[in-house]
Amino acid sequence: MKRLDKSIDMLLKNYNSHGMVNHSEGENLPGRESIENIVYSLEELLFPGYLENIDYVNLSNITGKKVNSLAQILRSEVEKSLAFSVRLGVLSCGHGGCRAVADMVVDEFFEELPKIRVLLSEDLKAAVRGDPAAKSNDEVILSYPGFQAITVHRMAHFLWSRQVPLIPRMMNELIHRRTGIDIHPGAQINGSFFIDHGTGIVIGETTVIGSNVKLYQGVTLGALSVKKEESGQKRHPTIEDNVTIYANATILGGETVIGSGSIIGGSVWIVHSVPSGSKIYLKRD
Repeated sequence: MKRLDKSIDMLLKNYNSHGMVNHSEGENLPGRESIENIVYSLEELLFPGYLENIDYVNLSNITGKKVNSLAQILRSEVEKSLAFSVRLGVLSCGHGGCRAVADMVVDEFFEELPKIRVLLSEDLKAAVRGDPAAKSNDEVILSYPGFQAITVHRMAHFLWSRQVPLIPRMMNELIHRRTGIDIHPGAQINGSFFIDHGTGIVIGETTVIGSNVKLYQGVTLGALSVKKEESGQKRHPTIEDNVTIYANATILGGETVIGSGSIIGGSVWIVHSVPSGSKIYLKRD
């Protein structure tokens, strides 16, 4: 036990010297379990009855209770996140403090949920329309990883757009672990977006995706460079409307634009813009 006691003592000293401790008496940050519970509850709020049984007759009362309870929990986590940015000197909460800003952001977030559901209804139609294997809306909601990924992304993106730190990244990393699809919350994605299969897809922070775009597994929409000094610049491509990108294609660069109506074949590597209506395939010898 003496060796274990020594290890405990060394760990405690390490905590003091190197930090990386999240505790309620100090600079408390959002917790992974809390954000995971919030995401699960938000998914159930967007699609009532798909994650747990509900009594439709009492849907109004159930929804009201869920929103009020969830808003209170989310406010607390958002306040922690905003305070984190204040400590870094990135953000100022003003005279009302971070609690007041958190109240405003969370109120706006729940006001936005009906609009997010409208976008998701377009994504749902795109999935059923774009995949012959999809037999119903219910099947897509219950089992399609791509639809789960875009669902969480649309919520995370709203929080990102309100300069809430940490939480949007935590939300998207949660769905990344669940689906294998990695979408940065900063990416701007229009409606009727469909991810088929999805495993291994990477969509970078400054990516802009138009309407009616379809991606297959392994697609990377990334940056040409990962230099730290390029943070804040547009580093990832723009995909215009009605584009299909097949499996394992890689498209890089902030100035790269894939023109509307283009078809990008599997496993191609693109670092320059292509005009509307292009068909890009690997040439076989």
